[in-house]
Amino acid sequence: MYSDKENVNILTSIMLAHGVTTVVVCPGSRNAPLAHNFSVHPSFHCISVTDERSAGFYALGIASAQETPVAVCVTSGSALLNVFPAVSEAFYRGIALMVISSDRPQAMIGQLQGQTLPQQGVFGLMVRVSVQLPEPHDDVERWYCNRLVNEAIIKMRHRGSGPVHVNIPISEPLYNFTLPTLPIERKMVLTPATADVQHLAPIVTAFATAERPLVVIGQMERSEWHKASSAITRISQSAVMLIEKLSDDSSRQLPSLDTMVSLMQTGIDYAPDFVVYLGGNFVAKSMRQYLQEIRPQRSIVVSPSGEVTDVLMNATDIVESSPSDFLSAIAEVVGPVRTPSWYACWNELMTHALAEANAPVVVNEEDIYHHRLHNEAIRRFFLAIKDKEMDVHVANSMSVRMSLKYADRYIYVNRGVNGIEGSLSTAAGHSLVSSCPVVCIIGDLSFFYDSNALWHEGLNGNLRILLLNNGCGGIFSKFKGLEGSPARESLVMARHNTDARGVCQQNNVAYHRVGSVAELDSGIAWLIGEASSSPMLLEVVM
Repeated sequence: MYSDKENVNILTSIMLAHGVTTVVVCPGSRNAPLAHNFSVHPSFHCISVTDERSAGFYALGIASAQETPVAVCVTSGSALLNVFPAVSEAFYRGIALMVISSDRPQAMIGQLQGQTLPQQGVFGLMVRVSVQLPEPHDDVERWYCNRLVNEAIIKMRHRGSGPVHVNIPISEPLYNFTLPTLPIERKMVLTPATADVQHLAPIVTAFATAERPLVVIGQMERSEWHKASSAITRISQSAVMLIEKLSDDSSRQLPSLDTMVSLMQTGIDYAPDFVVYLGGNFVAKSMRQYLQEIRPQRSIVVSPSGEVTDVLMNATDIVESSPSDFLSAIAEVVGPVRTPSWYACWNELMTHALAEANAPVVVNEEDIYHHRLHNEAIRRFFLAIKDKEMDVHVANSMSVRMSLKYADRYIYVNRGVNGIEGSLSTAAGHSLVSSCPVVCIIGDLSFFYDSNALWHEGLNGNLRILLLNNGCGGIFSKFKGLEGSPARESLVMARHNTDARGVCQQNNVAYHRVGSVAELDSGIAWLIGEASSSPMLLEVVM
């Protein structure tokens, strides 16, 4: 029987999966659930050492002799500090040492409880990573706990070896050993970069033989897209590819991934059995949530640094490679579609999503409040700049979500953290070094927050701004549950009556304002066609 502590069992199971089965155990009560699990499973080899200073070096000596990872398990408090000399030796020797420390719950730290001190991060720069496991209460916390353990073990042996620290809070009661079996936990495997692409062969072969392969491409630089573009073209004939214009630098319009989810009749009909995720963030929240709910047989995350970034929360493998190299390797082996009906389902979904985006829009007064005027402004803007040489920056929230429905070119967006700050400044900086006009599509809160971007004497007519002003943070009106809150309008949505005319006058920016569908075409024509020696701004007001 095993401990009833879920984080203890997750840790135990993943250590087994990775082959970390030699554990030097120091005495204590807080780490008793760990010691119990290690002692009752036949695959673990436990060695008891009372003095933690000595125990750390025992583990180091075994790891050095066998050239395999070894764990040392200690109780809470100063016991952990006594392992520090061995940790520093392991760091400079490059020895795979896994320090497992039990801990009091976070609420007890600093409250004069016995054997309690801040343990997370106590080894500072002397470990490759220090993680603190949650005490899981739901599926997300279970996934998080699993991911942290996998990440620590992967980093212990990546690019050489070194020590890592896993801190595990354990609440009382400590001695309930009632679970008959350990959970079967997801094991993440890192495929490291090597001097050639042969290390990718097993994975790309598995992808090529999958029945329902899916590739998701997050944000990428334009240069990386062009390196991979021919491979993407070839792969798309055999696998479903989900891409947004944050990466695709072609003249094609792509379907909205969120619209595709809304059109699904039954999500299970579209479920892949093999997923590859490349690049950075992508915007589509509904699609991300859908992909997080599925459980493919294999899920690959391609990471240039080897870092664990499990966007879809179902990764089985981390592959250290650039997106273009990995896609090129896949393109070499893919063959005909293996499940034509499944592939056709996705293509039909994409066709319907594109048709919905391009359908004629009738905007009435009631729709104006629900962003339809701004949606139509973006749709007509992209129609107007078709075949024109122009770089487009988009701010976060509603601006990027609406733009992704209609963009016919790569769009720049600060999607690393997804904040509202700096979108206008980023576009303004781009305009200073661009040979073609730069347009920034931006909402009102983002614009006014970053309006000092216009306070620069070097700006000129190369910068154009399409400002969508609905007098608030409109995206927050979509959140269910806020309707009855007195804070919704003034504090959450930050409703206001400000327009951009004064900001433009102050900063020598040409200004034009429209407030209806009938005025959109002439306003957009002015924004993209008028010659100007100073920046230009079109404000679409609802």
